[in-house]
Amino acid sequence: MTFKITAQDTSGSAARCGQIKTDHGTIDTPIFMPVGTIGSVKGIYHKDLTADIKAQIILGNTYHLYLRPGLDILHQAGGIHKFTSWDKPVLTDSGGYQVFSLAQNRKLTPDGCTFSSHIDGSKHTFTPENNIDTQRLIGADILMALDECCPGDADRNYAKKSLDLTKSWLERCVKRFDQTDPLYGYSQTFFPIVQGCTYPDLRVEAAEHAASLDREGYAIGGLSVGEPTEVMYEMIEVVHPVLPLDKPRYLMGVGTPANILEGIARGIDMFDCVMPTRNGRNGMLFTWDGMINIRNKKWADDFSPIDSNGTSFVDSTYTKAYLRHLFIAGEMLAAQIASEHNLAFYLNLVKTAREHIQSGDFLQWKNAAVKRLETKI
Repeated sequence: MTFKITAQDTSGSAARCGQIKTDHGTIDTPIFMPVGTIGSVKGIYHKDLTADIKAQIILGNTYHLYLRPGLDILHQAGGIHKFTSWDKPVLTDSGGYQVFSLAQNRKLTPDGCTFSSHIDGSKHTFTPENNIDTQRLIGADILMALDECCPGDADRNYAKKSLDLTKSWLERCVKRFDQTDPLYGYSQTFFPIVQGCTYPDLRVEAAEHAASLDREGYAIGGLSVGEPTEVMYEMIEVVHPVLPLDKPRYLMGVGTPANILEGIARGIDMFDCVMPTRNGRNGMLFTWDGMINIRNKKWADDFSPIDSNGTSFVDSTYTKAYLRHLFIAGEMLAAQIASEHNLAFYLNLVKTAREHIQSGDFLQWKNAAVKRLETKI
């Protein structure tokens, strides 16, 4: 994998444009990556992901793919790309966050983490070594470190112990990755994850440690897990001068359209979040004028496009009144339309951000856009 910065904002922010090149294609940054947890982006055809939504890379989740369909099936298929018929880049999370969310059913030790399957209760163990092996078998283009996602409200003593564990696991992940080879004829790369909770000195310590390992990219994890939004932004700013400027930065699991623009302003290149599809399935739409709860009665006779400023197929095809009708009637097409709209909006959001970075007026545009995007219509 290679990364090249192609433009830098000149209006006073740390925003930049770049290109990540992988064996499965080039990714223009800043980029939003739709979440395909179990090998599918919920409710979305691959043809729509590429033609309408303009997705350049999607995510898979190691925890979920390991449990189902399982490594034997993925290996027999020739990896995640062939199994899912997706020929663009894939990034796999290590599953650390999912194991963290199973707080009542997991145990952490210096060796790794033991957890119970949410499917059948069976016991499993991830170590840094077998987690890398698992991601090699899945076959993603970008692999993530196994880490502990520290709770956003953790006290400093817990956060320090958690970071020490994550750093130890990271060193073992790097060693295992460097000792092993790709299985399917294309290259793979590995990103460390910077943890440290909401403590600036721990974040700096984590970033310095990650940077010392000289990888092709770096992720910032453990944010948007309960801490105030302004604290999240502060933690990004803390690690910004520490992480190598010539490598991509990935802010994991974030977030709202406003969060994404604020992250871009602070030098973030890659984002992912389940919010577009999860909120879409529940009738929450993101538009350039603000957020819409399409179930509200006020949209029953509104025959305007879903987003009057939108550019996606669904925006030009369906009206608010029709989409509301589908939700009220319980028609599964409602969730599909809303999910596709939201994902297309997120990809259009980062595309527009790239254009303003290139034109040198990103900061002014961002400040105005955030106010609109946070409005509830």
